[in-house]
Amino acid sequence: MASQRLMSIAGHLHGVVSVFKSAFGGGNRDTDDNKDMAAVTAASKIGACASADWTTAPLPTFDALPPFKDFTGCAWSVWGEEDQLGTINLLTDEVVRVAAREEIRLGRSVGLNWPLNFPEKPVFERKAPEVNQIIRLEVGIRDDEINMNTQSGTQWDGMRHFPLLEHGVYYNKSASRLLFLRLKRLNSRLSNSTPLNSLPSGIHSYPNPHEIEAADRKIGIQNWATHGICGRGVLLDLVSYHTSLSADKKALPYDPWSTHAVTVEHLEACAAKQGVKFRRGDILILRVGFIKKYYDATQDEREELATKHETFAGIHQSEEMKRFLWNNHFSAIASDQPTLECWPPAEGPMKSLHQTLLALWGMPIGEFFDLEKLSEVCAETGRYTFFFSSWPLNIIGGCASPANAAAMF
Repeated sequence: MASQRLMSIAGHLHGVVSVFKSAFGGGNRDTDDNKDMAAVTAASKIGACASADWTTAPLPTFDALPPFKDFTGCAWSVWGEEDQLGTINLLTDEVVRVAAREEIRLGRSVGLNWPLNFPEKPVFERKAPEVNQIIRLEVGIRDDEINMNTQSGTQWDGMRHFPLLEHGVYYNKSASRLLFLRLKRLNSRLSNSTPLNSLPSGIHSYPNPHEIEAADRKIGIQNWATHGICGRGVLLDLVSYHTSLSADKKALPYDPWSTHAVTVEHLEACAAKQGVKFRRGDILILRVGFIKKYYDATQDEREELATKHETFAGIHQSEEMKRFLWNNHFSAIASDQPTLECWPPAEGPMKSLHQTLLALWGMPIGEFFDLEKLSEVCAETGRYTFFFSSWPLNIIGGCASPANAAAMF
């Protein structure tokens, strides 16, 4: 059963056989490789520079970004050749300073983290968190030992979490490199990218903090942890928006635990009703309804979540959605759903948005954020913007982390 479910999940993400036929089999390889090189060249001419001040420096529109193979909107050139931050580059000192000055007025804070223990039975067959509360001495001195998957609850997906599945590369800088076998055949001089098998796996020790291999650090979550994910947060409370339009002011027109696409039209209509106008560097937070339903559900319904095929509401996989997210220049995006995007992705050419957001843009994806109290405070104050602060765990080479996030008013 477990293996069948994993294969089903993988099948929604990509067609394995067709991928490898494309990468190593049929077609005109020289023509394909020339197209790849052309995409790299186009990317390098966007004009970004590593020392740019991203508070005001011009950014290309989505349609001006070059493609990478069959993916539109590749931003590898935008942040400079040695970049490790992706869209977090937009959270400059000035952006953070202005957000803190404008948003922190009441001294009121709201935690956005679900208890580490929830959900007790995680989705996608991830390990359930174990918190061992230890009494070390009879006088009452205690320790906690925690054994968990960093993506079982409130989390940031990092750049190591999701590659371009069909091409074997993670987030890159100003150019791309294909799978090692193709690279050897091309004998090209492409700037460093991050192929699947170039990143370490397994358990590592670091006895000397001055001797950590570059491959261990590359695009790891520690880069966001040392920078911080802090700036102006914007809540789009889709639950309140949709229920306000219903006859009884309570019913949602969709089930957060079933496949349902949240479109750009929905997001823009919600923002308009709340009086929100986006600006560069905003951290976009979406309340779609998963955690509200989790609290309202029966225990049998909660336990069934971990055993059934995963289906969840989330943002629509579309070119329009990618264009909306990039052109508004959000620095990060999060929701209260187990998957930010509608799950499973629809059959057809549109690919999982995780690939674009993480592998092409380096944009943090937040999931399982507890937004229930935040929605109450936003409604009470009439404010849907706030100072957002998040400090992921400083895990060298980590692919994800608990969010450790809060909103301040």
